Amino acid sequence: MKVGLLLEGGAMRGMYTCGVLDVLLKNKIKVDLIMGVSAGALFGVNYKSRQIGRGLRFNLKYIKDKRYFGLYSYITTGNILNAEFCFKDIPDTLDDFNYASFKRTKEEFYAVVTNIKTGRAEYIKIDELKGDSLEYLRASGSLPLVSKPVLINGEEYLDGGIADGIPINKINSMGIDKLIVVLTRPEGYRKKKQNMTISKRAFRKYPNLIKTIENRYKTYNNSLDEVEFLESQKDLILIRPSRLVNIKRVEKNKEKIQEMYDLGVEDAQNKLKEIKSYLKENKNND
Repeated sequence: MKVGLLLEGGAMRGMYTCGVLDVLLKNKIKVDLIMGVSAGALFGVNYKSRQIGRGLRFNLKYIKDKRYFGLYSYITTGNILNAEFCFKDIPDTLDDFNYASFKRTKEEFYAVVTNIKTGRAEYIKIDELKGDSLEYLRASGSLPLVSKPVLINGEEYLDGGIADGIPINKINSMGIDKLIVVLTRPEGYRKKKQNMTISKRAFRKYPNLIKTIENRYKTYNNSLDEVEFLESQKDLILIRPSRLVNIKRVEKNKEKIQEMYDLGVEDAQNKLKEIKSYLKENKNND
């Protein structure tokens, strides 16, 4: 039986995902394939590296550091998320990432990115966090308009959530028998059509990307409908915030960050019995 774990993005709403993942790790919930979008990928690596609490710890410690992310980083580097600080200083020196454990553990790990020339999502398997693989991970969390495209092998990439915010169809095409989906918006949320004025100006050289951004709300909502339908059929486990936390995408308030994390812990703990029962069921005995 092959178990998949799908992680939505959402910038600092991803602290909810950190809480969920820590509960899954502590309770030895095993999966075989992880697919993360944007913050889902950035925080999801801590599951594969088996580092319980790391996502919350370094965010609480460095969230107000101007080198981390925010206006200062955007002005000085062109990226709202400081690549040097986030992908080198923190994991290599300030809060060590366990690269060996990430490489050794058996889960397949995929990060979703958007190719800005084609406007399409690409699903990149990441076996170790170095070289191009690390750049793909960075691209997955590079928000449009506030990040420079990441150049990899002659192609430019941005946040995977642009083209496929909830890649339910992709992960279900990869031989998954059981699936756990972690979303970062509460029940009832639907994405709205966005004003395209700025995007059309910023990405005027990339007509396919403009079309993708214009249709993003439809793609996202269709995927959300599919997730909710599959949950109603008991074909997956859905974990999402049980209440609204008013947290900003670029949140600096430590209390809000802790609250979002704690809600992830609470909701995952409340789902544990259901998760364990679901994973024990034989799919062929329906």
